[in-house]
Formats: sequence, structure tokens, C-alpha cells
Amino acid sequence: MPATPFERAISLDAADPLAVYRERFVGSLASSTEPVLAYLDGNSLGRPLKSTAARLAAFVTDSWGDRLIRGWDEEWLQLPTTIGDELARATLGAAPGQTLIGDSTTVLLYKVIRAALDARPGRTEIIVDSDNFPTDRYLVEGIAAERALTVRWVETSRRSGLTADLLAAALSEQTAVVVASHVAYRSGYLADVPALTRLAHDAGALIVWDLCHSAGSVETRLDDWGVDLAVGCTYKYLNGGPGSPAFAYVRRDLLGELRQPIWGWLGHADPFAMGPGYTPAPGIRSFQSGTPPVIGMLAMRDMIALIGEVGVEAVRAKSVALTSFTIELADEVLAPYGVEVASPRASAERGSHVTLDHPDFREIVAELWRGGVVPDFRAPEGLRVGLSPLSTSFTEVAVGIAAVRDALERRAA
Repeated sequence: MPATPFERAISLDAADPLAVYRERFVGSLASSTEPVLAYLDGNSLGRPLKSTAARLAAFVTDSWGDRLIRGWDEEWLQLPTTIGDELARATLGAAPGQTLIGDSTTVLLYKVIRAALDARPGRTEIIVDSDNFPTDRYLVEGIAAERALTVRWVETSRRSGLTADLLAAALSEQTAVVVASHVAYRSGYLADVPALTRLAHDAGALIVWDLCHSAGSVETRLDDWGVDLAVGCTYKYLNGGPGSPAFAYVRRDLLGELRQPIWGWLGHADPFAMGPGYTPAPGIRSFQSGTPPVIGMLAMRDMIALIGEVGVEAVRAKSVALTSFTIELADEVLAPYGVEVASPRASAERGSHVTLDHPDFREIVAELWRGGVVPDFRAPEGLRVGLSPLSTSFTEVAVGIAAVRDALERRAA
């Protein structure tokens, strides 16, 4: 007799070499006080690590409470680049001196897109795909309006993403900048970063990569791939907490060429001189503007360290196993109710979430949340199963898929 989904999940958890790390997270299924039956939204907000509570408490009493304003000189002013280098080493495949923490994703995307445009004077077009994340699309439209440029839209399916063929057809001698996502927020499509980057470079353009849905869950080698610029958030797979600041990567040889448009005092070469005129700081610090969000940067250090301990290759292997199991169960348990897999089936083309489509999923997701099963919904009819490899178990996936089946069954009765 074939094993049930729960039996297979238990077997997979028992064989999972990363299962032991789940106990390090607040509210993991290893906890007897777990209020959530299945948390399947780690691609939107990661669980906090237990060590983060101690880190934040110690900061209040020791670093902030004891050192007071002396903390700026002693440590805090260096945190954007210190943590940026930690992140680059653990997850981005980038050498030191190219990554900065600070601002929101939106602000950093604005900075790097504007800087890239200014580095390609005389070119009139920005390329972005139609199913890119809304922030990216809105920013491109706003910047194009601001600079009297043209947006070259690439029509992509909401079940896949930007491919080399589609980008090649849109590029021209007028292309200044391409804005693309490493992992599509809706479908989970994993773009071929090296191939698309080469195409942009062959056309004389710069490319900006959005890493929000990949950083911390997918192997990334920014230096090896020749990436120009990248931005990503830290509250998803990097577990920095709600509203934690984003990061920006600028390839080393571009740092002396690009100038970002928001000239704040801490991006100045000598901020405490407070003199007239703006001289950008050397290196990646030139992309800083205002005061570093010190408290907002603290939580991500624990997750960055954990990824460094485990290795991003192992994290990616667990991600592939989780998403493959999700698709397997969706085909077995949910397809009879009309559910369709709206993510790539090939693991090499898929990030760390799986989207399932059904006309009733908006209402069903709200129902699931009330019952302690937490995926998320993306219009028009997508239920996203977000799988954070170090905190999500195979049993949670089985629990979640069973809850979706039960909700569909009740509606069909």
C-alpha cells in the first residue's frame, strides 16, 4: 500500500540533514507552544531566530543603553558595510566592499536605476517585464516619466518569467537599463542571471537585478556572473523582521563611475566636516544617504550567520526538495479539485515558492489563516506556498496541502 502524504513527510523530515536547525526558530513545530499549524509564508516574512531576542535585548541595555552616542563612533556607523560584507560572503557570492545595508527596497532600487541611467547618456529606453513585482514596475514608470524616457515592456506569462529569448527581442541600441527579478514573485520562475546579464551587456546596457525572492534561498554568484547592480530585501529568507532594511550591490568597477541621486550627509566623503558642496564617499558608501537603521539591521545578522554555517548550497538543496514535494502533493491531492500548478516544474527553473491556481483561493486563503495554516494569496487566483528551507518542515507542507484540500472539499459539498 502506498505511503500517505503524511507518512512520506515524516520520512523526509527524519532524513533531512537540516531538520535540527528548525529548533533555533521562534514558533517552530519543534515547540510545544506552536500557535500555527503550518507556516507557509516564509517567502514574505521569515520566522525570527531565538537568538535574535537576546541580541535585541542586549543592544538596548548594553550597546545603546551603556555606550549611548559613543556607539556611533565605536560600531554603528560601520554596520551598513560590515553587515553588507557578511551578507555578500554568506549568500550573494560577492567580494567585500560592494554591498551596503540601508533604506527600503524601493529607495535602493530608485538609487541604482537612476545611477545606471546616468551612466548611459543618450539612450532612451528602460526594459522591464509586465509581471515583475509592482514596486519595480512602478519605479520604472515613474523614473521614465521623470526623465522623459520610454518604458519597453516585455510581456511575460504569470506562470513563468523573463527568458533570454524575450529579453533579446526587446533589447536595442536605445536600451539604457534592464530591470529584472532573479525569482519571479508570482510564479517563482528562476531567471538565468548570467545569460540575461550577458545579453544586456552585449547591447551596451546595464542590468539591475531584484533579489528579493532569492537572497538566502537560492545560490547566487554576483561577482562570477558579472552582475552590474542588485537590490534585495532582508525580511523574507534573511529573517530580518518586518520592515528590515534592504541591501544594494554595486560591482566594484562601477563604483567610481556611478553616482546615486539622493545626496545625504552620510554618503559624503567627510560627513562630519558638514561643509558646503557634496563630494561622494569612495566605494559602496557613496550609495548611503541618511542615518543607518541600526536596530533594523540587527536581526538579520543571526540568519546571515546561520546560512554561513549551513552553506547556501545545502539551503538550496532543501528548498528544491520542499518545492518538489509541494508539487507532488498538489498533483496528487489538489488536482482533482481543479487546482493547477502555476510554477515551473523543473527545479532548475524554480525558486523557493510554489504557486497554485484556483478561482476560490482568495477566500480559501483567508479561511486557512483563521485555522492556523498560513500561505499567502496573489491575484488573480494564486495561493503561494512559501518555503523557507531552514525553518520549514515537510510535515508543514503536508499539513498545509491537506488543509487546502479540506477547504476545497467543503466548497464542493
